[in-house]
Amino acid sequence: MRVNLQQENFIFDPSGVAFWESKRILLIADVHLGKIAHFRKHGSAVPQKAILNNFVQLKKVVDAYAPKKIYFLGDLFHSAFNMEFAYFKTWVQEQQADLVLVVGNHDIISPLHFENLGIVIKKEVCLEKFLLTHHPEEREGFLNICGHIHPGFRLRGMGRQHEKLACFFKSKHQLILPAFGTFTGKYLLQASKDDQIYVCTKTEVIPIPQKL
Repeated sequence: MRVNLQQENFIFDPSGVAFWESKRILLIADVHLGKIAHFRKHGSAVPQKAILNNFVQLKKVVDAYAPKKIYFLGDLFHSAFNMEFAYFKTWVQEQQADLVLVVGNHDIISPLHFENLGIVIKKEVCLEKFLLTHHPEEREGFLNICGHIHPGFRLRGMGRQHEKLACFFKSKHQLILPAFGTFTGKYLLQASKDDQIYVCTKTEVIPIPQKL
């Protein structure tokens, strides 16, 4: 879905990424690489092949949009250094785009590991009328694009059916991106009448009418 923000066109992808068309910038939040390996190490029955799901999805969106630059809006890696970093290193070496990590609260690995791969580390980034952060912020004159929250929305049917889906959550001063990681939860945000929600299905992004 193409959405206009601050007179700039962005594509909201079902994977949860946002693509800034004129700048060819791909924005990705909360990948949480290493989380599956972390849980497996501590006895959780998660199939090892699930580790590759994030990398398959990363390849898919990069191939689709061919960005010049990729900004990870925090929590790229979930925990301390583990085996998934080797997969990530291989993925990085295949990229043509410049890579920037806006540090999140889970990014506890030494920045040197990322910098040695050519990834630029930032606390925040100001690009024209946009402020890119991990935690939601408000700053006069900017639309804040961020992550951290893992926003979700619950759709309800007539027969008590319900489905909790990841969503893009747009308020007056912020756009909160869905968590990109395949092993992450969803937090149901309470929307006001001026907020806009775009839910992510497997194949499309759907705006939710404000009356719902």
